[in-house]
Amino acid sequence: MTGTTSIVFAGVGGQGVLLIAEMTALAAARAGFDVKQTEVHGVSQRGGSVESHVRFGQAVYSPLVMSGQADVVIGLEKLEALRFAHFVRLPANGTDGEQVRGGVLIVNDHEIVPGSVVGAADKYPYRAIDVLREKGLRLMALPASQSARDLGDGRMANVVVLGAMSTLLPQVPQEVWMATLNERTPEKSRALNMQAFETGRDLAQAQTGESYERRLP
Repeated sequence: MTGTTSIVFAGVGGQGVLLIAEMTALAAARAGFDVKQTEVHGVSQRGGSVESHVRFGQAVYSPLVMSGQADVVIGLEKLEALRFAHFVRLPANGTDGEQVRGGVLIVNDHEIVPGSVVGAADKYPYRAIDVLREKGLRLMALPASQSARDLGDGRMANVVVLGAMSTLLPQVPQEVWMATLNERTPEKSRALNMQAFETGRDLAQAQTGESYERRLP
């Protein structure tokens, strides 16, 4: 791969946004790429909006992803997916005249209504996924939180999403992801993290009907 892959991670404090951004950066570095990652944007305390950018390739000079330039955008809940959807790279014509597919928005079908904001429940975008689909974005909507609860720990939703994202990045081999999970997760929850990751990969393949070898343009 000669280009640079750009990913935006978004969610709220407590969802593990920074953890999966860090694991992505570590995995890309382990796979031999130059990697840049932003520091946290927003407030990382529970309930606050959190954003992190990761870019990797042969030579990367800035960690910041510009609007409309992300190959993948991760939204760990619906509102944050809607807020950060403008980062997704739209389809365009390539230099040879062929259509280049746009980026992918991965959304955890999960709702966190700001509890301290008066009227927030009435204003929350419950139809966010439908709205995003109507915009024509390449969308992967996943029941990551429910899948994590089914595994026994709802906190693993971020790792379910990470597993789904890994199917879009075959330049980082699966064994590299597994080594990174093994390195970065506590021993007592390592097996469950591995299960969550594989669950995400299975969810992605079931939704797209495409093999793990599908590459982003």
